[in-house]
Amino acid sequence: MAELKLSESRDLTKIERIGAHSHIRGLGLDSALEPRAVSEGMVGQAAARKAAGVILQMIKEGKIAGRAVLLAGQPGTGKTAIAMGMAKSLGLETPFAMIAGSELFSLEMSKTEALMQAFRKAIGVRIKEETEVIEGEVVEVQIDRPAVAGAASKTGKLTLKTTEMETVYDLGAKMIEALVKEKVQSGDVIAIDKVSGKITKLGRSFSRSRDYDAMGPQTKFVQCPDGELQKRKEVVHCVTLHEIDVINSRTQGFLALFTGDTGEIRAEVREQIDTKVAEWREEGKAEIVPGVLFIDEVHMLDIECFSYLNRALENEMAPILVVATNRGITTIRGTTYKSPHGIPIDLLDRLLIISTQPYTEDEIRQILDIRCQEEEVEMSEEAKSLLTKIGVDTSLRYAINLITAGALACQRRKGKVVEMEDINRVYHLFLDVKRSTQYLMEYQSQYMFSEDGNEDDATAMQS
Repeated sequence: MAELKLSESRDLTKIERIGAHSHIRGLGLDSALEPRAVSEGMVGQAAARKAAGVILQMIKEGKIAGRAVLLAGQPGTGKTAIAMGMAKSLGLETPFAMIAGSELFSLEMSKTEALMQAFRKAIGVRIKEETEVIEGEVVEVQIDRPAVAGAASKTGKLTLKTTEMETVYDLGAKMIEALVKEKVQSGDVIAIDKVSGKITKLGRSFSRSRDYDAMGPQTKFVQCPDGELQKRKEVVHCVTLHEIDVINSRTQGFLALFTGDTGEIRAEVREQIDTKVAEWREEGKAEIVPGVLFIDEVHMLDIECFSYLNRALENEMAPILVVATNRGITTIRGTTYKSPHGIPIDLLDRLLIISTQPYTEDEIRQILDIRCQEEEVEMSEEAKSLLTKIGVDTSLRYAINLITAGALACQRRKGKVVEMEDINRVYHLFLDVKRSTQYLMEYQSQYMFSEDGNEDDATAMQS
């Protein structure tokens, strides 16, 4: 019998795509908002991270709304990483929407509508309501499966108890499916919403803490509930204004949330929703949670978009706007005027500007160490030193791209550790910007539709 290799058996639910910023876990600040040298995937940029931490603190305390922050710096200096760090530090309760400036021009809707939808994705509504729940410790789950396939649906019984009572409930197919999905077993403390039938696992009962069950470090132990099994509880739902817009839009309906094709939403729908949310706020049923809208490549917006942003930031429900750009003094799109970062002066005056600095050689080495760990690539010290030198001479992004390429070259020669020869091989296979530009200048006349630029342009491209 052939030996089964466990490494070949993979759980698809655990596969997570490794992205350019998947190693970022937060801003890497301590309780006094001082940046740690290397923490939560962040390296260097101490001043920028500290400034972002102050902004973050103001967001959490609700002391900042309708404000805007600009992250400005050269390409590859960690602007998007800082924005991602802010998103992770805010947690799931605070809405965080992210778009690129160029996206607005490729959507099948007007630019201002796309910006409006992005703004409303970044504004959360915390809705409170009273609902009936059944809360207790699971004594026994009994599921009767039909003997013949295709016969009657599954039936079963669920026994729940509190410190004062015990009751047996009959289960239908839908409830059985929900119990199986949540992996509910004897000894779990659960809550069942009577209206929706949603099951929430609150934890394991303390009475089962001495059982010899296999438990992970995340296992939470709770007391067995007291009183009646059925009780009224206040439940809090967190949704964004955009989600409410889509659900109430007659042309779209809630299915648009799954397809992503929301189209343009009429202004009357939004006005009615804003009025209703304002009523809920007055009655104490809801509260507004201003989130964060991050716009990358903000220089790609045109003068119409900038005018819209100026007006939108004055709205009482406006989120915190964080924008990023790598441009210097450049033309404002849609005009012939030049301005710092390609942003109009009136909007620039509203922005708190955080600048990022180029990484030092030591910081590049630390980032490469983190990326090797994230991408599960084992690399020798000599190879890392060579890759660091390449990162200093070319760019950090190019050096990071060579990690996976080097790992594949290592696999090709059936090695286990990426060595200098692998990095050297992929370095000559894949050109960086400087070498590519040099190649183009050398063979420019042989390319189709080539235009001979002057020497100043060529020098600027090389540098």
